[in-house]
Amino acid sequence: MKIKRLFSLFWTFFRIGAFTFGGGFAMIPLIQREVVEKRKWITDEDILDIVAIAESTPGPIAINAATFVGFRVGGFFGALFATVGMVLPSFCIIIAISALLERFNEVRAVKYAFFGIRAGVLALIIKALWTLKDKAPKGIFSYILMALAFVFATFFKVNVLYIIAGCAVVGLVSALLSERRAGK
Repeated sequence: MKIKRLFSLFWTFFRIGAFTFGGGFAMIPLIQREVVEKRKWITDEDILDIVAIAESTPGPIAINAATFVGFRVGGFFGALFATVGMVLPSFCIIIAISALLERFNEVRAVKYAFFGIRAGVLALIIKALWTLKDKAPKGIFSYILMALAFVFATFFKVNVLYIIAGCAVVGLVSALLSERRAGK
């Protein structure tokens, strides 16, 4: 593995981590643009799989996605450099903000700024959904499963981990039944 590629992974994820606000889901479109469209390290289908895996594993989705992309591109050291690149800016920013926020959290301008940031983050999350919708499986089964997952998460407050595990089991059973029917 060339050291240049490792530093490229680090710098790519460092910039994403430093200049994206709103958490992991807000970072997904930036990760997709950087690693699929700009650098062509992986494909759109790969990013969809990586997001699904990153969401299913413990920890923040953006860090998990960086780790998976880094591993896919550069093995163990690629995962290490991408993960450190993603985490380092947040770590430094949180240390600095925590010292300042204690003093300024009652200032009206700060409250309004956070209100605006939340609106922007919502737009980024919707953009990520819009980008990934074309890559998601289509068909009545997928739509019903998606609707049920949404209902259970939103209205019944079922833990997202149970929903993801349940969807994985349903998808596996569906695939096995489809293969069995095709084999007969």
